Amino acid sequence: QVQLVESGGGLVQAGGSLRLSCEASRSISIYRMGWYRQAPGKQRELVASFTSGGSTNYADSVKGRFTISRDNAKNMVYLQMNSLKPEDTAVYYCKALLFQSAYWGQGTQVTVSS
Repeated sequence: QVQLVESGGGLVQAGGSLRLSCEASRSISIYRMGWYRQAPGKQRELVASFTSGGSTNYADSVKGRFTISRDNAKNMVYLQMNSLKPEDTAVYYCKALLFQSAYWGQGTQVTVSS
């Protein structure tokens, strides 16, 4: 089992940037890590993740603007978000997946003003 804590959310103007961090309580090297988000009244959706082969996968809506990265030595996963848009406003969650077991953080709010 792994505990995840997200940080780095906040209020930013459209066009701005934020960097989200996800700190894990144990080594993440064996987990498939990803970032998801949930806007008010909408379902939780994938933003970015690492595939089982170690490559990255992005939602079409964030391609070219967001970058997921990880530092296994520090048990950290990051989401660099550039050129933010009001439609990026949501609670962002970190997820760790190991086989069929999924672990989630508590989320961090990102609000983008127009």
